[in-house]
Amino acid sequence: MDDVTVNAQATSRRAGGRNARHKARNAPLAKEVQPVHAGLMGGQYRPLTPENVLRIEQTVYQLLAEIGLSQAPQSGIDYMTRAGAVLGDDGRLRFSRAVIEDTLAKAARHLSVHARDPQYDLHLSGTKVHFGTAGAAVHLVDIKGHSYRESRLHDIYDAARIVQQMDNIHFFQRPMVARDIENPCDLDLNTLYACLKGTDKHIGTSFTEAECVAPAIALLHDIAGGEAAWRARPFVSNSNCFVVPPMRFATESCLVMEEVVRAGMPVLLLSAGQAGATAPASIAGAVAQAVAEVLAGLVYVNAISPGHPAIVGTWPFVSDLRTGAMSGGSGEQGLLTAACAQMLQHFDLPAGAASGMADAKMPDAQSGYEKGSTAVMAGLAGLNMVYEAAGMHASLLGFCLESLVIDNDMLGQCLRCVRGIEVSDEALDISVFKDVCLEGPGHYLGHSQTLSLMQSEYVYPGIADRSSPKEWEELNKPILVEQAAAKIASILKEDTQGRFSPELDAHLRRHHNILL
Repeated sequence: MDDVTVNAQATSRRAGGRNARHKARNAPLAKEVQPVHAGLMGGQYRPLTPENVLRIEQTVYQLLAEIGLSQAPQSGIDYMTRAGAVLGDDGRLRFSRAVIEDTLAKAARHLSVHARDPQYDLHLSGTKVHFGTAGAAVHLVDIKGHSYRESRLHDIYDAARIVQQMDNIHFFQRPMVARDIENPCDLDLNTLYACLKGTDKHIGTSFTEAECVAPAIALLHDIAGGEAAWRARPFVSNSNCFVVPPMRFATESCLVMEEVVRAGMPVLLLSAGQAGATAPASIAGAVAQAVAEVLAGLVYVNAISPGHPAIVGTWPFVSDLRTGAMSGGSGEQGLLTAACAQMLQHFDLPAGAASGMADAKMPDAQSGYEKGSTAVMAGLAGLNMVYEAAGMHASLLGFCLESLVIDNDMLGQCLRCVRGIEVSDEALDISVFKDVCLEGPGHYLGHSQTLSLMQSEYVYPGIADRSSPKEWEELNKPILVEQAAAKIASILKEDTQGRFSPELDAHLRRHHNILL
């Protein structure tokens, strides 16, 4: 046998052994030994001092009492004035501190955000952290052509199917707008259908107009098995931009909110000001305005239905003040989101905000540092629902399927930071040191403690490359984006039926205008 053959066989054995080890490391872990999971406790990061929290709180109460909000629909005025708000001659509703405190006393806390599959239920309390998608991107990123095209309904369905397989993306809020559907109610109904067909995780969606809610609720009753079953476990929430910053109600969205609350759907009260444009340029001021706006929305919801499940969504965005363009991947965005999380924990409310939005147009180095830095700040701050944490590019204008897979790895690292360091007798067992240093080989590689902690203490990426340069050469120099594309192709090829049984899908298509 010649040297070339021997070397080839040796290389093959090394590659085979490496592949086997790689496969074993990437096999799904039992939940009880997974190093990270939904609902890890954050809260280690506090950008605001206790004194500054109280100063912002005082400003919030002043904004609501002295400025108030304008442009509420008449039905909203009726609800909120019955709850104690005062309608001024200038048409603005003002809220005293007593009205806010009365609302806080009855508002829902410690929410369970349900999913169709109970294993994906999310429990919002304290500083428990969950990462997910969101947004209204109008383009899909084409990584091969380095270009953007209009997003379509099938893209939403594909994104949902991918998220179903991503352990570190805990919920799926609609991240794109289906530009191939023009009728608003058809758009809303089919967006909801595509999301639910693609994943069993909790769904978030929006409604264009109040009259589009009823058909969607009928669809949900069919999927749940009746109205009672839906109301017992509502597995879809409404992302509702009920306010147009600064300090104005969004009339049509408020009417949508009234409909979904009466239908038993949880609501995300979303205030999305842009610092330096529709919110103050000061980070503290932007936080104060966002908190004031969502507290007014909380009064509104609880005036309709006391204790209704509501997530308070302070989503102030950042402007690049040189141009006025949004800069969602900036360090200031991370600070804003973390400070909002801290303020809403001060009020002991279920909190949501946006973090992980890249200004980068493609999944590149800029995307990585923008997403990673802002997402980990939100997690360490203990934000309950971190929206837009995966897949989003171009300051919310573009969505990338490949980034869902890449960002799933990134969020695993963020969650490991959130989990922190466990200091215990077992972790600091002096006998382990003695075994290695006094009686053993001088390293910990084969020690029983190392082997026992390999899976439970450490997070391993799904597609990111940790090989040596030599191994990288032997593996044909894998490129991250190409690995993500291959993973997506595998997921979409295997999951062709979606999450509905053929019988349920046929029923839905008979009774609703399904376009997918």
